[in-house]
Amino acid sequence: MHNSILEKFTVEPLQQMRDSHTYRTMRLIESPEASRVTLRTTINEAPCEQILLASNSYLDLANVEELKQAMAKAVLDWGTGSGGARLTTGNKTPHQKLEAEIAKFKGEEAAITFNTGYMANVGTISALCGKNDFIFSDELNHASIIDGIRLSKAKCLVYKHNDLNDLERVIAEAQKSVSDFRGLIVTDAVFSMDGDLANLPELLRIAHTHGCLLMIDEAHATGVIGHTGRGLAEHYGCEHADVTVGTLSKAVACEGGFVVGKQQLIDYLRNKSRSFIFTTAMAPAVAAAACNNLKFIDAHPERVQQLQENVKFFCECLRYEGLTVPQTDSAIVPIVIGDEAAALNASAELQQRGLLIPAIRYPTVAKGQARLRASLMATHTREELKRAATVIAQVIKSTN
Repeated sequence: MHNSILEKFTVEPLQQMRDSHTYRTMRLIESPEASRVTLRTTINEAPCEQILLASNSYLDLANVEELKQAMAKAVLDWGTGSGGARLTTGNKTPHQKLEAEIAKFKGEEAAITFNTGYMANVGTISALCGKNDFIFSDELNHASIIDGIRLSKAKCLVYKHNDLNDLERVIAEAQKSVSDFRGLIVTDAVFSMDGDLANLPELLRIAHTHGCLLMIDEAHATGVIGHTGRGLAEHYGCEHADVTVGTLSKAVACEGGFVVGKQQLIDYLRNKSRSFIFTTAMAPAVAAAACNNLKFIDAHPERVQQLQENVKFFCECLRYEGLTVPQTDSAIVPIVIGDEAAALNASAELQQRGLLIPAIRYPTVAKGQARLRASLMATHTREELKRAATVIAQVIKSTN
């Protein structure tokens, strides 16, 4: 009885995903996150080493010995869990120190942390906006931004990707429709599937001109963009957005999300954000580890610069091999193939040849825009990147 009911919900959607080449499975990596990993393809096959060109651990900090030792000590000092929400019994010294370090690193008055970057976006947008407000969202924004907008019940107007003329158009339309206008512009800082950047100076101008709040999500910018990895404001040499969201799980190589801004904003979110209030705090040892990792980035700007040099070199190698890739200031290099099945086949062939680069397909990207999404680390060698570019070109040309 129950199985047949479950099948009504699941069988047809699963089959549709298989038929459209959008069904997903998981790989099993049997080594720490690093520029080279050990992958087990099936339970019966021996593990094989792969050059990892698919990680968000852009600075390759997850396996740095001194940082691992610091986290191990934090576990011994603080135990394995927090025991409560931050507003009850879960607030521990490492949480306070982490928020102070994030604010310092980002050059802001204050910070608040969440258990994930996803929860930071969902909790912030839904706390700031309600049904009478307008939210102006880039059409390629991350799912966590979209879900935060839905939860807020605000009126959402989507503007064309990075098209600021279209943004001004939809803002003007919204302002005409009400007498008491409140608006929030929200955008990724680095778009995770294309690697391009939001134009922060122009977004600031538009926000100021039209009386909107500006929120940017620097999940893929923190530790990557700007001379020392502090994000878009450093990259452009401009002021900060009103609300800056980020994650500790990518370049910082730990867990958690954060929001930085004025003290008034942080006080408001501490009292209004449901994803902060109604959840157990991250483990204190995790907070301590994130703090240590941020300090490491602060002390080693050369690691950020090495990442940026690697991206530039890799793109040059791909172009030399005859592939078209966009100019990017991020660590993300999209290699668009188009067809979902062809992208899957290319990824599988690359894995056979020692390169781990997953195929990204609908609904993560639009139908017909399937791609290999290469993401680089500071520790990839030039020899690895040059070989990878040659092999990628060979595989793509052989499958076309």
